[in-house]
Amino acid sequence: MPPPAQPGVPGGRGSKVPPARKLLCMCSLSLCLTYLCYSLMGGTGPGALRSPAALPGTAVPRSPAALPGTAAPAAPRSPVTPPSSSGAPVPSAAPTRASNSSREGAAGAWLRTPLAPGEVITAQSGAFERDPQESSTTDEELSRAGSPGSRGGGGSTTPDYGEKRLPQALIIGVKKGGTRALLEAIRAHPDVRAVGTEPHFFDRNYEKGLEWYRNVMPKTLDGQITMEKTPSYFVTNEAPRRIHSMAKDTKLIVVVRNPVTRAISDYTQTLSKKPEIPTFEVLAFKNRTLGLIDASWSAIRIGIYALHLENWLQYFPLSQILFVSGERLITDPAGEMAKVQDFLGLKRIVTEKHFYFNKTKGFPCLKKPEDSSAPRCLGKSKGRTHPKIDPDVIHRLRKFYKPFNVMFYQMTGQDFQWEQEESDK
Repeated sequence: MPPPAQPGVPGGRGSKVPPARKLLCMCSLSLCLTYLCYSLMGGTGPGALRSPAALPGTAVPRSPAALPGTAAPAAPRSPVTPPSSSGAPVPSAAPTRASNSSREGAAGAWLRTPLAPGEVITAQSGAFERDPQESSTTDEELSRAGSPGSRGGGGSTTPDYGEKRLPQALIIGVKKGGTRALLEAIRAHPDVRAVGTEPHFFDRNYEKGLEWYRNVMPKTLDGQITMEKTPSYFVTNEAPRRIHSMAKDTKLIVVVRNPVTRAISDYTQTLSKKPEIPTFEVLAFKNRTLGLIDASWSAIRIGIYALHLENWLQYFPLSQILFVSGERLITDPAGEMAKVQDFLGLKRIVTEKHFYFNKTKGFPCLKKPEDSSAPRCLGKSKGRTHPKIDPDVIHRLRKFYKPFNVMFYQMTGQDFQWEQEESDK
């Protein structure tokens, strides 16, 4: 089997420029020409369009490398990106790896300075803030996860026998898509052992080595599958190559959700931890008047699924990636779990008998079919009430995501019907 094609290598899949990439270039050129025309027409009068540096009291946006404590980004790749309805080109899929200190020291990455109307969003315009993931996993928690007696699956404790193995399957995304619900459901299967915390090995802890990663995993017996979930892998540029290097036959699971709803859920989680952040409407736009969506904001960028998937398909065939609907995981959890178990080569043991719909929470809870104990629901951090968002903002976001959603449907061969879902509201 030939090695995976590297981006930009002659003769590889990365060397052929897809039509969507040409369209992105045309879209960017069009915006530049439009900006130039507006500038020439406006002159230096009150209506002239000026760069951020020319606006009184406006700080010039800095690149990620210029922010204190922030690592310089890798060379951006040319993404496969359809022209968005908002006219905003989209940045590279590669996220900026920032430490906790950089997030605090970046003068409040949430606060954005106004940009000149018509400014083109590029891979290096503004800092890509890195939001906390669904759980903040510490080394201590990972150590406990891999120790004897820690929970490994099925709600029981991991036995002190068997051996620790590298995972054969990974839940790689997406954040706020329903990954925790999926993990808890699959852990109810007796042939699955999964670490409950997020190891973040392929994005944050890769330098610690595979032995460290193996030690984090629970012990398993022959015939059992070892799993873990870290939602940030899907948007980490280096993750596909690193996972392929570990085991090219690794099975990957991605839980996807309507990107508009996902973005609001992402914001809601951050708002619960940082009440002082600006409103969703402020963060979602580069320029509200022109309707330029800020695709560098991680809450928006994560939902451009086609952009991130293109990176994974350079290393893994589509047959090794299962896409789970976050919506159907709520409305028909047994149906989605049947697909997951089939994909993993498991007997369908987790069925409708394992689920109880909690009307208060608004999503299913797990229960043991063999006893009458109370159903086990996800924590209070799940199912938060979303803030009310301006309907015009929702409408603009739907227009922005639509071409990307269509491309994602074409790439995966699945129609998640997010547009139909929105028209029914």
